[in-house]
Parts: sequence; structure tokens; C-alpha cells
Amino acid sequence: MGSVTIVECPRDAWQGLRELIPTEEKVRYLSNLVLLGFRHIDAVSFVSPKHVPQMADSEAVMRQLSQVKPPSGEAPEIIAIIVNAEGLDRALSVPGVTTIGYPYSISAYFRRANANMSRTESRELVERLQRDTQAAGRSLVVYISMAFGNPYDEPWGPEIVEDTLVWLKQIGVRTASLADTVGMASPQDVANLYRAVKERVADVEIGVHLHSRPEDTAGKVLAAYEAGCRRFDGALTGLGGCPFAADELVGNVATETVLTALAARGVATGIDAKSLAVACAMAGELRERYTRMSKPENGKPDSPQRHRSV
Repeated sequence: MGSVTIVECPRDAWQGLRELIPTEEKVRYLSNLVLLGFRHIDAVSFVSPKHVPQMADSEAVMRQLSQVKPPSGEAPEIIAIIVNAEGLDRALSVPGVTTIGYPYSISAYFRRANANMSRTESRELVERLQRDTQAAGRSLVVYISMAFGNPYDEPWGPEIVEDTLVWLKQIGVRTASLADTVGMASPQDVANLYRAVKERVADVEIGVHLHSRPEDTAGKVLAAYEAGCRRFDGALTGLGGCPFAADELVGNVATETVLTALAARGVATGIDAKSLAVACAMAGELRERYTRMSKPENGKPDSPQRHRSV
């Protein structure tokens, strides 16, 4: 049945926690993921500590994490999220970051609230990211926020997502991920969009970064897989996700559900059952010690406190 790429996203899980996780605990957790065989990790972000205090220690985390040697001897993919040129410079200056991630929103409202940029400014930044990461020997993944729908009464349709992917291909981006930022998509929506866009950019790896209610996760993941997707983001225990989703049960898809659903179809995920059990226990213990940040009452982002969601 082939294999898939599983991207574990503790960064996305942690950034909305009210209490700060000590640097040493982050390093221990991320190091254990590497040692357990997780090959692709969305680990840190280089953003304003004022807006995302949980990520203020990303340089310190990466300096220590870069010393960890996985059992295979092959360095894992470590993704760092950035939202501006300053963040790019920070990410490229530390060891261990192999991939830069950028959330490119097709919603003008969300783009302004999350990154304070116009469409033109955001596209200019992506073009710089492509040039600079290539020159530095790093990879780039662009997350297309609001790919599956827009709750802000703005234009949306598969053609907008398709046009964005075509533009990314034209400037040389080879990995993109369709993000269901506020968990709007049904399994059929996921399948329909993926099928609609994949043929136009056949040489671009297109993944999915889904948010979902727990009971809907397996259906969405399998819909994406059957439509041709082979790159899936998740977070152990389903912690995190967009703090602006209207439904408090909508969060990151739980990695254990993703792996179980794919394994039932005979798909090789690269994570064995024993390693998954240990990782889930680690995530559960960490989750118990920290309190999730509450969402705004109106369910929408406000510019003064950005969260860098994808």
C-alpha cells in the first residue's frame, strides 16, 4: 500500500497553552520523539515573544535538539514556522532547522489578523523564502490557510486554492500543505478539494494540515489518503489547533488516530505501535500539567494577540 509522511506538530499543540513549558522539558519531549522514530517534526516557531510567549526560547531549544542523534543516524526533518523576514533570519541562524514553514492565508481577514500583511506583502515574503532557503540548503513548506473554506464572508473556492498552488509551483516551491484552519471541512470536502487541485501541480508534494472534532478525524484522513495525499500533519492526543474555531472540540487531528486509520488500510507510517504508545503517554502527561488557553468569546482572531495558526 506504500508509505506516508507523518509530521508531528508539538509546536502547534503548545503555542496556545496558557502556562510556559520550560525549555528543558521541551527539549526532552522533542528529543524523545526523535529517539522514538518520528522523522518529521514541526518543533518551533520564530515569532514575536510578545504575541507567542511559548515560543520565546526557540533558539535555545534548537541548539540542544540539534545534538540529538536518532537511531537511524539520519537527521530528522525539523520544521520552524516563521511569519516575517526577521523570523526567517532567526531560523536560518540556528542549527538543526531543516525546513522553514510559512502560513500563507488566502483569507485577507485572517492574513491581516495572523501576520499583519497584505496579499502582495505575503507573496513577496514567500518569494524571498524560496530564494533564501534554497541558497541556505534548507527546504520550504507553505501552508495554505483557510484552504477548505472561509468563515469570514470572503470569496472562497477551489479555484482560489488551485491558483495559489500554481503560483507556488511557478516560483519553485515544491511542498505545500492544505490547512483546514477552523475545521470546516467534511471528509467529502477534503477529498473533493484534493482531487481538484492535485493534477494541476503534479510535481508539488501536497499535504494536509487538518483540524477536526475527534470523531471526524479518521474519516477526513482516509478521504485525503484515498484522494492521493501522502503527507499528514497531526499532534499527539489532538492538543492544539486554531484558537479561533467556533467549536471548542475542533483541534489538531490526533496523530494516534491518523496512524491507526492508515495502518488499518495497510499503510506504512514509520511509527510502530510500541513507540506510538510511549509517545502518547508522554503527550498525555504534558497535557495534564498545562492548561489550554481560552478562545476569544466571538470565536474570531483579534490582531493584538496573534497565534500563528495555520
